[in-house]
Amino acid sequence: MDSTQLLENQQAIAIAGLIGVVIVLFIIKRLILVRLKAKARSEKSSMSDIYRVLVLSLNAPLNLLIWVIFLLLVKSIVSVFQVEDERPIEALTIVIEAGLIITLFLFFERFVTYSLSRYRDQSTIVKNTSAIAGGAVRAVFAVLAILIILSTMGVSITPIVASLGITSLAVALALQPTLENFFSGIQLVMDKPIRIGDYIELDSGEQGFVEKIGWRSTWVRMLPNNIVIMPNSKLSNSKLINYYYPERELSVPVEVGVHYSSDLDHVEKVCLEVANTILEKHEYGVETYQPFVLFHTFDNSSINLTVMLRTREYFNRFFIKSAFIKMLKKRFDEEGIVIPFPITALNMEQEGAATALSSAQEHGRQEG
Repeated sequence: MDSTQLLENQQAIAIAGLIGVVIVLFIIKRLILVRLKAKARSEKSSMSDIYRVLVLSLNAPLNLLIWVIFLLLVKSIVSVFQVEDERPIEALTIVIEAGLIITLFLFFERFVTYSLSRYRDQSTIVKNTSAIAGGAVRAVFAVLAILIILSTMGVSITPIVASLGITSLAVALALQPTLENFFSGIQLVMDKPIRIGDYIELDSGEQGFVEKIGWRSTWVRMLPNNIVIMPNSKLSNSKLINYYYPERELSVPVEVGVHYSSDLDHVEKVCLEVANTILEKHEYGVETYQPFVLFHTFDNSSINLTVMLRTREYFNRFFIKSAFIKMLKKRFDEEGIVIPFPITALNMEQEGAATALSSAQEHGRQEG
């Protein structure tokens, strides 16, 4: 009876020790993360980003590592108490090895993923490939972890790898549209006809900002704040306009019509003065641009001209064009320059002569 009670006391002490070890390990993990966060805040160089990535990458793997250590201690205690059944120890061994492998691969996967997310705004390539690269990294690390775990369990992975080759061919045929979208996304990222943040116009007429280039589709946020989701394969094979490439600055033509009696030299001078004022004072104007005026059409009621302005990006053209039209109308009123209403003139004498000629011809045919 004393030996049984002693054994129970030892088991209770072992369990209490396990709980204490787990608590201590979580405290140590907390101290490590706090220390890394402090280093991330104190560093002024690029090392601060690395510390931030480490803080995000280590949280989940450290939690998993603590439980692996807990199972390792459980295995040691089970061995000490000399349990006759070997199956629990074998199962714990497999779980511990698998846990260590998953912990390692989880850390590397999170480190690469968070690094891409952290540095996406510092590099155009990283910014455009972060979504596709993140998914590819997760898939590769998951497959490698599974194969290594199976190998440690004594399962031969050679037939698995061979069967994966055959299976991948069948999957490729079954998922041909999905794979087409995936590789089209890679093509969009590498060829860079569009980039995240660009303002584009699709061949269907929709316009908006590129928000995400994913592994299957590209998301375009339109001005009304709704999203157009385009399959990558369709987008890569369609014609589109990128208003941010090769640069964001954009010319803004403004059509104007003046009366036939206007002094065109004076009209040109006033238009240029207003255009220069707008480009210098408006927040979206390009100060270094030299505006110009082109007279191009003798219209029914006016002489038409085009004033060329320049704005910082496509979306701003609405505001700078509106400001220019308001100021130009005010200056035209001050200078006495008339913008005519559409007029249709009738030449009554010509119409009367044509009517008389037609009547005479008709009368001649009747007499004949």
